[in-house]
Amino acid sequence: MLLKSFHGGVHPPQEKSFTKELPFEKMKVPSQVIIPLLQHLGKQAKPLVKKGSIVSEGSKLAEASGFISAPVHSSVNGTVTGISREAAPGGFPSDSVIIKTDERTDKINLVPLDPCRVSAEEIVERVKNAGIVGMGGASFPTYVKLKPPAGTVISAVILNGCECEPYLTRDYRFMLERTNDLIAGLKLIMKALGVEQGYIGIENNKPDAANLIQQRLENEKSLSVIVLKTKYPQGAEKMLIKAVTGEEVPPGRLPPDVGVVIQNTATAIAIYDAVVNGEVQVTAAVTVTGRGVISPKNLIIPIGTSIKDVLDYCGGLTGDAAKVIAGGPMMGTAQYDLSAPVVKATSGIVVLTKKDIDAKEETACLRCGRCISVCPLNLMPTRLARYTQLGNYELAEASGITVCMECGSCAYTCPANIPLVQWLRLGKQKALQIQRESLLQKV
Repeated sequence: MLLKSFHGGVHPPQEKSFTKELPFEKMKVPSQVIIPLLQHLGKQAKPLVKKGSIVSEGSKLAEASGFISAPVHSSVNGTVTGISREAAPGGFPSDSVIIKTDERTDKINLVPLDPCRVSAEEIVERVKNAGIVGMGGASFPTYVKLKPPAGTVISAVILNGCECEPYLTRDYRFMLERTNDLIAGLKLIMKALGVEQGYIGIENNKPDAANLIQQRLENEKSLSVIVLKTKYPQGAEKMLIKAVTGEEVPPGRLPPDVGVVIQNTATAIAIYDAVVNGEVQVTAAVTVTGRGVISPKNLIIPIGTSIKDVLDYCGGLTGDAAKVIAGGPMMGTAQYDLSAPVVKATSGIVVLTKKDIDAKEETACLRCGRCISVCPLNLMPTRLARYTQLGNYELAEASGITVCMECGSCAYTCPANIPLVQWLRLGKQKALQIQRESLLQKV
């Protein structure tokens, strides 16, 4: 059978064997956590605590500020020792609440709701109050996705179970270990949106997960598993929609514009926990993996735990460890400071060795066109990179640089070893800055 997929993409080594068979472990509470106030796309949350405040697990530390924002809760019991700018996994310092933990076992939950009787409005409000953000990478406040603009007709929900990034196995373990909760979470998402059709997209390198979920869906007429070709970046929203429904999201438009809402499998489970168990989002499910860490694991980690503490819990680094990445190796961020904390959307901590990196010298562009052939968005990466190098951001914008999703396929396939995705990321930032300045001048 011809598996569904999309144009372009690459096939990096999967490297999932390190943690594929390892069930989740719950990591112990560290002596201190650093909880950023900006763990989501949009405006930073507004702090509600100050130095000396006593907090419990589940206490609200900061409230949402504006429509595109999300509240932040304490992952531990302890005392606030300060609010300051600290290292963050995204690479930019962030205002953060620092908490010294104590031995109390208090936990503040929301009132559990009956999933059979809960209304769409109650689901959206619960997701908002629980501080849930998308865990597929973008960290978009989830409740916003559950309230599409007036007049928007949503016909289907797709759960992203592709996990196309090499090394990561968090979503895979969730599909195996919490299958029923994942399906229940999907139903809650569909109920919130008033949708009758739900899909779970899974790459064909995870046959046991696909088969297990298909078995559980035997009597579900409105839910189905779509097995997809293993190819990066199959899990990107636009690629997943194309593969599952055949619809193409136009440049500059969003999935709801073609009647689809995408959620990550981990997000669906967080929604289930918030509605059914009353739990706010205070932990992150993280794959800690790679040849550079002594004991790879799949962990449930209190948000705010430093990357160093996580690595120490996994036995520390090997002697040839060379790079620590928050996220996956294709789209993750290399860490310059291991005091940076795990946040809500941290899906992995990947430790590469010197041999894994194998950095090669950059040479002149060969004009081979490989970057163009693998770009899933039909862009011309080498031309966009050149515009950025020349500082011609207006022309880069006109050529579609703001459409780039920074998947890294172009850089991965480049025989000249040009860091294309870095140039595109810089050009995109500059082009967006020019757009914002232009809008401000018109106001």
